[in-house]
Amino acid sequence: MKKTAKFLLVPTLAFGAAVALAGPAAAATAATDDGSYQATLSALNGSNGSGTVMVKVSGDQATVTEKVSGLAGTFNGAPYPHVQHIHIGATGMCPTMDADTNGDGVISTTEGGPAYGGIGTTLSTSGNTSPSAGTDLTVAGMGSDFTYERTFTLNAETAAALKAGTGVVVVHGLDPATLSQAAQDAPSDLVPSLPLAATSPALCGTLTASQMDMPVGGAQTGAGTTATGNDIGMIALGGGLVLAAGGVVVARRRAAVAGR
Repeated sequence: MKKTAKFLLVPTLAFGAAVALAGPAAAATAATDDGSYQATLSALNGSNGSGTVMVKVSGDQATVTEKVSGLAGTFNGAPYPHVQHIHIGATGMCPTMDADTNGDGVISTTEGGPAYGGIGTTLSTSGNTSPSAGTDLTVAGMGSDFTYERTFTLNAETAAALKAGTGVVVVHGLDPATLSQAAQDAPSDLVPSLPLAATSPALCGTLTASQMDMPVGGAQTGAGTTATGNDIGMIALGGGLVLAAGGVVVARRRAAVAGR
């Protein structure tokens, strides 16, 4: 049996040695700010998958709804496990192929790290959502198409990353058959007992503030398009300029009255 055909036989917590995946540890402090964030999940490493995800924060609770399709479906006769996380602590971006520094045609998890960072929250199907659960295959998304919905307590680091626009959802797990022979034969950069395909990113999307929380007419009536982070910044800047202009008008009127 090839090395790439064995990874589902590895104990489900074998990923646990991959400390590099976990990134910053989750703090006990909970999130306190409300907001909604969304992302379109785009394919990485030629996975041909796609998806959408929404995160709604209310107090210290986060409700995540996600739909994924087109990923690797089965491996060694079992549903393919796709561990997934909200990554934080970096630039809040998804990597391009320029991140493939060793030229094997695959962006590994560590090669993508400078763009999306380490694990802030594990999108597990049950139990623990901290980085320590980030490599448990038993609570991963399963198969080529799956939906995910779960409400859990959000840690402060992930909440801060969402507000800063640097939270990134990454779904891991590639079909080895789509990789070059060299990449198929390569071990994981995180757990050498696993193949590179098992831990490499397949989908990625940056979470941005959802329009439903923006107090603008077009968003609430369904008109217009989804605002990007830059759009939101421009809206805020525009509001600031309007307020500043109003202040100038008031000041001029007061000056005129005083001069009479």
